[in-house]
Amino acid sequence: MSALSAVAIDPPTIEYGELAPMLLVFGAAIVGVLVEAFTPRYLRKSIQMPITLLSLAGAFALTVWQGLQGVRSAAAMGAIAVDGPSLFIWGAILLLAIVSVLLINDDDHFVAQASAVPGSAEEDQAISDGGAHTEIYPLVLFAVGGMLLFPASNDLLIMFVALEVMSLPLYLLCGLARRRRLLSQEAAMKYFLLGAFSSAFFLYGTALLYGFAGSVDLAAVQEALANVGGQDALLFIGTAMLGVGLLFKIGAAPFQAWKPDVYQGAPTPITALMASGTLIAAFGALLRVFWVALGDLDTEWQPVLWAVAILTMVVGAILAITQTDIKRMLAYSSIAHTGFLLTAVVATGGAEQNTQALAGILFYLVTYGFATVGAFAVVTMVRDAGGEAGHLSRWAGLGKRAPALAGIFALFLLAFAGIPLTSGFFGKYAVFAPAVAGGATGLVIVGVVTSAMAAFFYVRVIVLMFFSDPAPEGPTIAVPTIGTAAVVAISAAATVVLGVFPQPVLDLAHSAAQSLFVR
Repeated sequence: MSALSAVAIDPPTIEYGELAPMLLVFGAAIVGVLVEAFTPRYLRKSIQMPITLLSLAGAFALTVWQGLQGVRSAAAMGAIAVDGPSLFIWGAILLLAIVSVLLINDDDHFVAQASAVPGSAEEDQAISDGGAHTEIYPLVLFAVGGMLLFPASNDLLIMFVALEVMSLPLYLLCGLARRRRLLSQEAAMKYFLLGAFSSAFFLYGTALLYGFAGSVDLAAVQEALANVGGQDALLFIGTAMLGVGLLFKIGAAPFQAWKPDVYQGAPTPITALMASGTLIAAFGALLRVFWVALGDLDTEWQPVLWAVAILTMVVGAILAITQTDIKRMLAYSSIAHTGFLLTAVVATGGAEQNTQALAGILFYLVTYGFATVGAFAVVTMVRDAGGEAGHLSRWAGLGKRAPALAGIFALFLLAFAGIPLTSGFFGKYAVFAPAVAGGATGLVIVGVVTSAMAAFFYVRVIVLMFFSDPAPEGPTIAVPTIGTAAVVAISAAATVVLGVFPQPVLDLAHSAAQSLFVR
């Protein structure tokens, strides 16, 4: 006992100031749980909504302040990277989370009593009583906190914890749709199974890389690539497993199988949050693993990501053409955009080349995120007797019934297609240009061809809205809440501004990208 007591254990050092944006979100989530436990039901929403928005806005303000102060360090004993890419990604996630929460605030999207059997008397009674699941707000905050931690992790175990914290609340939220309850519950189960596969691959890959490097620290893995010999099996299998886990999260082919089902069945505001925030966080983590930890192994993983990028673009573009449900079409569109982003991931080279590629990815993620949230906000407003009018036939003649709404949705579709004077044009250019400079011209050609294919199904919806006669029993246009109207306006403004004046955000992305250490 005396020998043990003589051993000095240094306490961990945690830079709370540098981690303040993330800690504020997690702290607000915990406060939200306490509100659910100790506050009368009729008061909960009036408390939860301000807590959620103020914490997200406060975290964004802290992130901006840190960026202005030039904070660039590895916090929490090196486990969390507070560098330029992390701060840029944090800012993007927090902005998109604020916009998504404005959509979530509409109770009409969420079930009154999730524990009731769909279509049962208990569910009808809960609806008539005005029941609401206000625990949605702390769940969203926990998910957003995980999204912030995931791309900033400098340690594979921390990254795994972040993956679980980000994913577990989303599994629950996917099953809380007010209408089409069985479809929503199916989406939650499928997303849970996808997440379980992703986590299992990720954790097994982490274990194998630990066996190779003797550490789960990303910098230590990078150093081991030059110093450890005779462990190639552990290295390559571990890299493959880790990559599969991350490719599941970004929805790359052939790991995208149930992504459209999840998008279709989940409450649309949750779909908007997943399609924007989760994608940004997952790409940040993917870059952190492949460019930082495994950057010296790029000659081995680049050919694999080439194949994955091509398959993802082709699968997303071709299958989107066959869809008749608007949310499934947007889901396959998201898969195609994942392939476009992967073209820049493989464009590694010198320091300037890496900086340009990373800046392009960051800019693309922001432009796509705002257009996506705006598109799903419009989807929530087009209704029929069963709720949201998901089938494309119900959108016929929308331009004659609601020309302003149809025009805004057309703007988002044109941005997805990459038409000039929209944010999507410069987003595609920002990822394709460094790919060409990095020698991935063939990949860019595939990207351009699949972009043209994708433009077909975007234009098809525009033609359906403006050049088809509306059915007599066509959809009704829901009067938007203040939050929904704000989401549509903010997203449309961002899509136009980033398409006409992209340079300030491009410069900001370039400045952020310079502090990611890539050999």
